[in-house]
Amino acid sequence: MIPHQIIIRPLITEKNTNLMTLNKYCFEVDRNASKSQIKAAIEAIFNVSVAKVHTMNVRGKMKRRGREFGYTADWKKAIVTLAEGSRIDLFEGV
Repeated sequence: MIPHQIIIRPLITEKNTNLMTLNKYCFEVDRNASKSQIKAAIEAIFNVSVAKVHTMNVRGKMKRRGREFGYTADWKKAIVTLAEGSRIDLFEGV
Protein backbone atom coordinates (compact mmCIF):
# COMPACT_ATOMS: atom_id res chain seq x y z
CA MET A 1 0.00 0.00 0.00
CA ILE A 2 1.03 3.59 -0.60
CA PRO A 3 1.77 5.50 2.66
CA HIS A 4 -0.86 8.13 1.89
CA GLN A 5 -3.49 5.38 1.55
CA ILE A 6 -2.64 4.01 4.99
CA ILE A 7 -2.74 7.33 6.87
CA ILE A 8 -6.17 8.86 6.23
CA ARG A 9 -6.05 11.96 8.46
CA PRO A 10 -4.60 13.27 11.72
CA LEU A 11 -6.97 13.45 14.68
CA ILE A 12 -6.86 16.82 16.42
CA THR A 13 -8.91 16.90 19.61
CA GLU A 14 -8.28 18.31 23.05
CA LYS A 15 -7.27 14.91 24.41
CA ASN A 16 -4.92 14.24 21.48
CA THR A 17 -3.37 17.70 21.84
CA ASN A 18 -2.47 16.83 25.44
CA LEU A 19 -0.84 13.60 24.20
CA MET A 20 1.45 15.64 21.94
CA THR A 21 3.35 16.83 25.03
CA LEU A 22 4.26 13.14 25.57
CA ASN A 23 5.43 12.87 21.92
CA LYS A 24 2.33 10.85 20.90
CA TYR A 25 0.26 11.61 17.80
CA CYS A 26 -3.12 10.19 16.75
CA PHE A 27 -4.20 9.30 13.22
CA GLU A 28 -7.15 7.70 11.49
CA VAL A 29 -5.71 4.84 9.46
CA ASP A 30 -6.90 2.23 6.97
CA ARG A 31 -8.82 -0.58 8.69
CA ASN A 32 -6.67 -3.29 7.10
CA ALA A 33 -3.28 -1.71 7.94
CA SER A 34 -0.97 -3.48 10.37
CA LYS A 35 1.21 -1.80 12.98
CA SER A 36 4.35 -2.29 10.89
CA GLN A 37 2.67 -0.74 7.83
CA ILE A 38 1.51 2.24 9.91
CA LYS A 39 5.02 2.69 11.32
CA ALA A 40 6.58 2.62 7.84
CA ALA A 41 3.99 5.07 6.48
CA ILE A 42 4.53 7.61 9.30
CA GLU A 43 8.30 7.38 8.89
CA ALA A 44 8.02 7.86 5.12
CA ILE A 45 5.55 10.77 5.19
CA PHE A 46 6.94 12.83 8.09
CA ASN A 47 10.65 11.80 8.16
CA VAL A 48 10.61 10.84 11.85
CA SER A 49 11.53 7.70 13.75
CA VAL A 50 8.67 5.83 15.40
CA ALA A 51 9.15 4.04 18.71
CA LYS A 52 5.70 2.44 19.24
CA VAL A 53 2.34 2.11 17.52
CA HIS A 54 -0.89 1.37 19.38
CA THR A 55 -4.03 0.66 17.35
CA MET A 56 -7.70 0.34 18.17
CA ASN A 57 -10.84 -0.33 16.18
CA VAL A 58 -13.51 2.29 16.85
CA ARG A 59 -17.08 1.11 16.50
CA GLY A 60 -19.51 3.39 14.63
CA LYS A 61 -22.07 5.35 16.64
CA MET A 62 -25.82 5.15 16.20
CA LYS A 63 -27.21 8.33 14.63
CA ARG A 64 -30.80 9.34 14.15
CA ARG A 65 -32.51 11.55 11.57
CA GLY A 66 -36.14 11.94 12.43
CA ARG A 67 -37.54 8.48 12.91
CA GLU A 68 -34.88 6.80 10.75
CA PHE A 69 -31.61 5.69 12.29
CA GLY A 70 -28.35 4.23 11.14
CA TYR A 71 -24.73 3.90 12.13
CA THR A 72 -21.62 5.86 11.25
CA ALA A 73 -18.79 3.85 9.74
CA ASP A 74 -16.39 1.80 11.85
CA TRP A 75 -12.80 3.06 11.66
CA LYS A 76 -9.31 2.38 12.98
CA LYS A 77 -7.28 4.72 15.17
CA ALA A 78 -3.51 4.66 15.69
CA ILE A 79 -1.58 6.35 18.49
CA VAL A 80 2.02 6.73 17.35
CA THR A 81 4.81 7.34 19.88
CA LEU A 82 7.85 8.98 18.34
CA ALA A 83 11.44 8.38 19.41
CA GLU A 84 13.24 10.96 21.55
CA GLY A 85 14.13 14.06 19.58
CA SER A 86 11.58 13.44 16.82
CA ARG A 87 8.68 15.83 16.25
CA ILE A 88 6.00 16.33 13.62
CA ASP A 89 5.97 20.02 12.70
CA LEU A 90 2.48 19.75 11.18
CA PHE A 91 0.96 19.85 14.66
CA GLU A 92 2.96 22.78 16.02
CA GLY A 93 0.82 25.75 17.00
CA VAL A 94 -2.35 23.69 17.42
